[in-house]
Amino acid sequence: MMTLNGKTQLIGLIGWPVSHSFSPAMHNAAAQALGLNWAYVPLPVKPEAVATAVSALSALGFRGVNVTVPHKQAVMPLLDEIEPGAQAIGAVNTIVVGENGRLTGHNTDWSGFLADLQANDIAVANRDCLLLGAGGSARAVAYGLAKSGARVHLLARRREQAEAVLADLRGQLPEAQLTSHLLGELRQVVAQCHAPLIINSTPLGMTPQEDSTPWPVNLPIPEDATVYDLVYNPPHTRLMQQAEAAGCDAYNGLGMLIQQGAQAFALWTGQQPDTAVMATALQQLNA
Repeated sequence: MMTLNGKTQLIGLIGWPVSHSFSPAMHNAAAQALGLNWAYVPLPVKPEAVATAVSALSALGFRGVNVTVPHKQAVMPLLDEIEPGAQAIGAVNTIVVGENGRLTGHNTDWSGFLADLQANDIAVANRDCLLLGAGGSARAVAYGLAKSGARVHLLARRREQAEAVLADLRGQLPEAQLTSHLLGELRQVVAQCHAPLIINSTPLGMTPQEDSTPWPVNLPIPEDATVYDLVYNPPHTRLMQQAEAAGCDAYNGLGMLIQQGAQAFALWTGQQPDTAVMATALQQLNA
């Protein structure tokens, strides 16, 4: 049982909204299992109040926060330092507050994504990876895949959006294998790929739009594909159902959520959390 007192160390989540987030349960369970007097709290911050909220973190005694939509890019000019991965991606999902109040931005989305791929024995080196969407999460996933030697095919609604992502990545990873396409060109791109890894980084399929999917219903998913949906609520998305109907392995984003959260937790506390404890906390939320 968590007990809050004058020695409790504060961490949290800023976003708008944050009521749907599973992160508080996951982080508080991890802290409790380690016997740490830390508390992770959701902090709903409207877009116009981001600068005020970030500047107040140190004054309010916070040791750090996660950052979720729509603030992952907006917080960057407000920080004192940004680590290279976050700089390359152009998005911050974790802020560490130093003892002197110095704010450092990190991105654990890309490394958390790769950690979950590894946990599920999903190889990406020299593999065709179809990434649907070009938002903040797509930037992180594309960076992780490119660093791992994958052939990344980024598909977006607007070509200039996809090209902007790839231009930023090429500046950091000049050897990366990156191509951009319109989502309407998905059929042609799929036809050129062998055993692709298909990743959904769009919100399609997320509660309350459980019936939506980024994959056209009239386009078969290749039976040799693997599908990874960053959406984790609901835990079994429409896209995953489409993949399984085609005989493919399908994964949701819960593993990535846990892995990126574990890395953020270690940045704040200096201790490695038990990911099994974090997973159990999430399972209890879904029960």
